[in-house]
Amino acid sequence: MYRERLPQLDGGVFLTDGGIETTLIFHHGLELPLFAAFDLLKDDEGTEALRRYYAGYAALARDRGLGFVLESPTWRASPGWAKQLGHSNDELEALNRKAISLMEEIRAEYQGSAPIVISGCIGPEGDGYAPDTTLTADEAEDYHAVQIGTFADTAADMVTAITMTHAEEATGVTRAARAAEIPVVISFTLETDGRLPSGQALSGAITQVDDDTDATPAYYMINCAHPTHFEQALAGGGPWVQRLGGLRANASTKSHTELDEAVELDEGDPDELAARHAELKALLPAVNVLGGCCGTDHRHVGAICSAWLA
Repeated sequence: MYRERLPQLDGGVFLTDGGIETTLIFHHGLELPLFAAFDLLKDDEGTEALRRYYAGYAALARDRGLGFVLESPTWRASPGWAKQLGHSNDELEALNRKAISLMEEIRAEYQGSAPIVISGCIGPEGDGYAPDTTLTADEAEDYHAVQIGTFADTAADMVTAITMTHAEEATGVTRAARAAEIPVVISFTLETDGRLPSGQALSGAITQVDDDTDATPAYYMINCAHPTHFEQALAGGGPWVQRLGGLRANASTKSHTELDEAVELDEGDPDELAARHAELKALLPAVNVLGGCCGTDHRHVGAICSAWLA
């Protein structure tokens, strides 16, 4: 519907969802092997659990008259992770297609006056918290071309690479999306020092991917980090900041290592998180896609939206 021109590029606030995996595990009591929400699509019960999860966010956007980026539950639906979960290549393709079909059904049900954009979600080949492998751009292009190729043959309007840990993998994702002729968004995760897990500065990562791909990404995002982790990285400004179009922050101020070891969910304070976003607004003039990541749910996203629009 929107591949030729993503509506979020024309302004207006767009919401997206929060921390899907943490919500499903800690609030809904569901088991997600390897943190893979897409595995729920293998049966009707799991599919309905995903439908209920998205419904709250879609209704929030519709009721506020805002656009919505409907991000599919496919962060781990790539060949390496699917193999670990026991899914064949054919099963993986079918589950990715089913995910987008579910997004189509939700869009049809909750479409209001503002657009709902369907995004095929892509995750890193390795661990987003503690990457044990670093792909070259060529390796990443080959790896992610499988999932991106499937999305390109569905109703997905775009693909979004979430929790990218190093610039080379982001470049490979971007090249694969360009070859498949589908818009792509790149979202980097950051450590408590505001740098990527690779150690590279966010400014350097965005500049590198843009330089290596002729600025192909529609925009960039930050996810899986608390605002206190990256606000100083934004303070200096620069042209690269204009490329940031979205935020999906964590509820917790804890580091990735601390979150990985936690046995209880740190939900933080939705109002405090929203206030932090409001303070960041002046530093992020191009950001208009707002959601959450680990530990966040509809309460956090609703509070962030209210603070941003105040």
